[in-house]
Amino acid sequence: MIRKNVDALAKAGRLSVVLTDEGVAAAQPAFFAAAFGNAPRLTVVRGERAKSVEVFGQVQEFLAQNRITRQGVLWVVGGGVVGDLGGFTAASYLRGIDYVQVPTTLLAMVDSSVGGKTGLNLPSGKNLVGAFYHPQAVHISTDFLTTLPLREFAAGMAEVIKYGLLGDAALFAQLEKTPLTPASPELSAVIRRCCQMKADVVRADEFERAPEGGRALLNLGHTFGHAIEQVTSYTAYLHGEAVAVGLVGAARLSQKLGLISVNEVARIEKTLAAHALPIRLRETLPVTALQAATTRDKKNRADGVRFVVMNALGVAATRSGIDPALVENVWRELGAT
Repeated sequence: MIRKNVDALAKAGRLSVVLTDEGVAAAQPAFFAAAFGNAPRLTVVRGERAKSVEVFGQVQEFLAQNRITRQGVLWVVGGGVVGDLGGFTAASYLRGIDYVQVPTTLLAMVDSSVGGKTGLNLPSGKNLVGAFYHPQAVHISTDFLTTLPLREFAAGMAEVIKYGLLGDAALFAQLEKTPLTPASPELSAVIRRCCQMKADVVRADEFERAPEGGRALLNLGHTFGHAIEQVTSYTAYLHGEAVAVGLVGAARLSQKLGLISVNEVARIEKTLAAHALPIRLRETLPVTALQAATTRDKKNRADGVRFVVMNALGVAATRSGIDPALVENVWRELGAT
C-alpha cells in the first residue's frame, strides 16, 4: 500500500523523502526497500535526544539538500519521538509541507501519531516547542510490533491503560482481567479503539483551548511523567514508563482529593504492573526538582499547575489550584525524597 502511494506521488511530480531513527532502520531494512525503494532517507539518533533543536536543524537541512518543495511529502517512520520531530519539521519547513505517519511502536500507534501534536524538547522542559499540524494519513500495521522490544511494547501499554482510565471503564476492566501482549488476538481492536477515542477528543477540542477537560484529559499521568523525564534528562525512562509512574501519581492524588478509593488505586497499580510497567521511581529523585519541573509543564495556566485527576475509573477531569504539599506527598509515596 505504501509503495503504491509513493509511486503515485512520483507520477504526480511529488518527491517522497523518509525520516526514521537508527533502531527502526536496523530492524526493518526489508520494509524500507519494499516501501520506499531509493527515496532519500535520513536516519537520526534514537530516543528523546532526537527531539532537540539540533536534530531538528539536521532534518530541515536534509529537506533543503534534497530540494524538497511544497509539493514534497515527508514520510515519518518510527515511534513517537520521530513522529513528533518529523511532524514539527513538516509544519515549519517552507511554512508547511505534507507528511505521513507510519508508526512502528504501540505507543505511537495508539497515541502520538494521531491528533496532530508535534514538537521538540528544550532543556527547560518537554514539548515546549511545537505546533498543531495533522498528517495527511496514518498507516498502522501491527506487523511492526513483531520486532518491537518487549520493553517498548510495555511502554505503549501505559498509553492504552491511560485511555481506559480517562474515558473507557470497560477497556480498563478488559486490561485488568487479561493483560495485553503482542500476540493477543484483540490487539488490533484495542488499537482501533484508542485511536477512535483520541480522534473524538481532538475533534471536540483540537487546539486544547477548552477551559476545563477537553483535549487536556489526554494528559492523564503526564504532568508527573514529564517531570520524571525532565529530571532524569530523558535517559532513564521510556516515555511510557514515566507515564506509568505518572498514572500512579495521578491515581494517588485523586485518592487524596477524595475522588477514588484506596482499592481503586491498588487496582490501577496491579494492572500497570501486570503489563511489566514501573509503578514507583526506579531511583531516588529529589522532590524539589520534581516539583519545580511540574511548574514548567506546558499545560499549566495562570492559576497554577494543572493536573488531570480521576473522578472515577474511566472518568477524568482537569484540576488546578491543588495544594503543593499534597503533590509533594504523592511524590514521596512514589519514592522521591
